[in-house]
Amino acid sequence: MSMVDEPLYPIAILIDELKNDDIQLRLNSIRRLSTIARALGEDRTRKELIPFLSENNDDDDEVLLAMAEELGVFIPYVGGIEHASVLLPPLETLCTVEETCVRDKAVESLCRIGSQMRESDLVDSFVPLVKRLAAGEWFTARVSACGLFHIAYPSASEALKTELRSVFNQLCQDDMPMVRRAAATNLGKFAATVEPSHLKTHIIEIFQDLTKDDQDSVRLLAVEGCAALGKLLQPQDCVAHILPVIVNFSQDKSWRVRYMVANQLYELCEAVGPEPTKNDLVPAYVRLLRDNEAEVRIAAAGKVTKFSRILTPQLAIQHILPCVKELSSDSSQHVRSALASVIMGMAPVLGKDATIEQLLPIFLSLLKDEFPDVRLNIISKLDQVNQVIGIDLLSQSLLPAIVELAEDRHWRVRLAIIEYIPLLASQLGVAFFDDKLGALCMQWLQDKVYSIRDAAANNLKRLAEEFGPDWSMQHIVPQVLEMINNPHYLYRMTVVRAISLLAPVMGSEITCSKLLPALITLSKDRVPNIKFNVAKVLQLLIPIVDHSLVEKSIRPCLVELAEDPDVDVRFFANQALQSLMSS
Repeated sequence: MSMVDEPLYPIAILIDELKNDDIQLRLNSIRRLSTIARALGEDRTRKELIPFLSENNDDDDEVLLAMAEELGVFIPYVGGIEHASVLLPPLETLCTVEETCVRDKAVESLCRIGSQMRESDLVDSFVPLVKRLAAGEWFTARVSACGLFHIAYPSASEALKTELRSVFNQLCQDDMPMVRRAAATNLGKFAATVEPSHLKTHIIEIFQDLTKDDQDSVRLLAVEGCAALGKLLQPQDCVAHILPVIVNFSQDKSWRVRYMVANQLYELCEAVGPEPTKNDLVPAYVRLLRDNEAEVRIAAAGKVTKFSRILTPQLAIQHILPCVKELSSDSSQHVRSALASVIMGMAPVLGKDATIEQLLPIFLSLLKDEFPDVRLNIISKLDQVNQVIGIDLLSQSLLPAIVELAEDRHWRVRLAIIEYIPLLASQLGVAFFDDKLGALCMQWLQDKVYSIRDAAANNLKRLAEEFGPDWSMQHIVPQVLEMINNPHYLYRMTVVRAISLLAPVMGSEITCSKLLPALITLSKDRVPNIKFNVAKVLQLLIPIVDHSLVEKSIRPCLVELAEDPDVDVRFFANQALQSLMSS
């Protein structure tokens, strides 16, 4: 074989592999279509490769999916935008296959190509493709067509635009629910390209037909269209056309539709303005908060703070708060959990007095909930309440509950409390912290769960940063060092971890006088895991402590560890010694 032919040889293999019986080889070849195209050149790619791919459409779904993806970025390989239309036939074929993910990817690639095509090519090639798919005998083609109208419509002539609107209308009334669902899903995108004059007449008529569909799967997609259309219409048109639909949907017989309304209602409030929200959407929202399906209440409860923000405090107290009280004792733990994750945000909306009178009792009941996720969600947002009611009241009312949760049987709840402690410490101040929470912080160092012990060590570091070395020397260091003699090696390991975190914060003097001697003692521990962790920490201390102390204490200790019988201890000790030599 000559030198000239050699680069083409792998390409010949790739082309052969496109026809191979082995699916993995075909997949490999399809994923390297761009390599094949570059080797063939633009002309041969257009005349040979693309027609071959158009015919090769009865393959495995995985291969077809890869082909649909590759063709979406193929414009440079066929000669640029002026030749983009040659890519449409293979993608049109892929739009008709049975597998949904292949069709979706083909539609996505067609949209990407269509958005780059010249207007004349769109009219000559893309619009006819959309019409062919929309008239397809098999429903898969018609489903795919729905996702292409927003690309085809803007470039079309007036006559073509009228025809495209009419075709889209027919798809919205198709016999197959799958086609109507696809039309409902894409209505918002299509509406965004339609002229305002047709939007109020033609598109609104289509939308209202979809909202009366007998299939709940179509109606719930129409709910999403409400929000999309609401943003395109003027507020007065939104009130006239969209608002009545939403109010009806909030009482729909299908819980899935009501669930979608609960998720979308906040966006619609922004579209219609404050007055219709107060008169029509607040009663609809209250209905959803009291819905008999837990899933609907979960969705509605998750929006309670957002919804309260767009109302006046008086309206929120009058209409939303009674529902919140009911939801806080809901029979479904998931409803209570959804409420707990957002309820703290209501405090700034309602103001200090209403928070103290109305919300605090709800917080307390949720903090004592039997379901750990509910307690967790409340703890993680406590700072929002503190900003409203002040630390004194927070400490009086919520601290007893927090102390109780610090010993919760679920470790994730204990973990959430630990992560909240530094924030609480900064707000409570030293005196209050020492009195109420200091002992808890040390208790966590001896927890049975590693994640808690690790978080407790990190917590000590953050407290040391907050209150300073003098306070830490008095309240943290002695208690940590006491644990050196704990009979359980895992707790001694926690001491090593705490020292590694505290040393950079405490500064050179305390590290040299207190922390380093403790590490030297631990280096003689009988457990190898402790010894190699000591070696790691000694390496960290080298830049912190005085050079003379490094030579006097750290080096001899590491030399001794480097001769340990355990291979891991020797490894980390030698690593630390190398770092010492290079410093």
